[in-house]
Amino acid sequence: MKKLIAYCGLDCEKCDARIATINNDDNLRKETSRKWCEMNHTDQITPETINCMGCRTEGIKFAYCASMCPIRKCAAAKGFETCGDCSELDKCSKVAMVISNNEEARKNLEK
Repeated sequence: MKKLIAYCGLDCEKCDARIATINNDDNLRKETSRKWCEMNHTDQITPETINCMGCRTEGIKFAYCASMCPIRKCAAAKGFETCGDCSELDKCSKVAMVISNNEEARKNLEK
């Protein structure tokens, strides 16, 4: 599995935070901050926090991905490459919030 597939199956290569980080794109950081604040009903995601190289790679990570994501914490603690390695994938409430809304993420985990 490619390293830029997150524990939850999302493709970090397509993530605006990673793209903004690689390209040092402050306009994309601002737009991503605005979108993520709307999606998460908060004003705490600032453009300055939009920096990430991917949750399974070396380098900087978005604060949520680095230390708060329950999916990342669980899979890493179990020593899994991704949630696709877990026998409880289909009944897991943690990863369900991602794969129930994102068919591509589910497919990435089934590879």
